[in-house]
Amino acid sequence: MTIQTSDTPYLAGHLLVAMPGMPDPRFAKAVIYMCAHNDEGAMGLVINRAMADFTFPDLLKQLGIAAAADTPSISVQFGGPVEQGRGFVLHSSDYVHESTLVVDADVALTATVDILKAIAHGKGPSHSLLALGYAGWGPGQLDAEILQNGWLSVKADPGIVFNANLSAKWQQALSKLGIDLSLLNENAGHA
Repeated sequence: MTIQTSDTPYLAGHLLVAMPGMPDPRFAKAVIYMCAHNDEGAMGLVINRAMADFTFPDLLKQLGIAAAADTPSISVQFGGPVEQGRGFVLHSSDYVHESTLVVDADVALTATVDILKAIAHGKGPSHSLLALGYAGWGPGQLDAEILQNGWLSVKADPGIVFNANLSAKWQQALSKLGIDLSLLNENAGHA
């Protein structure tokens, strides 16, 4: 897959930020890191919704992966409503293997057990979050949702992507756009 750059109409390497009036409760105040976007569709991971009662050590135990005593605590996110049993690790690009999708200079995506083992033994990327499931769109679907004022987009910032304060990410992404929440109307229309 080619890396999308800012001179393309595609949003890989960007954050999707849900508008205040997002009608789908699964995406209310969601921030989604866009891993892929082209004329065939789009795929991203919600990066600000922790999984309830499920931790990285729980996952390692389920997979039979022994963890080192100093295993880092990484966040386990609800990545989206599609294939919720499938795991993805969004991480800094200092860890790249043959199965890794390098999205941009700062962020990569790996969906193999090898990265979980590396993290469990302190040999993984310097920054990471684990997502179960993903958000997916068919051809033209995301573009239509953006035109209907469902989403805003902004170039991703690793400081937001890997921030441990999940509840702050939505506001941080809006601030990066220079948006004052009090000026946003939930029922925005088109001129």
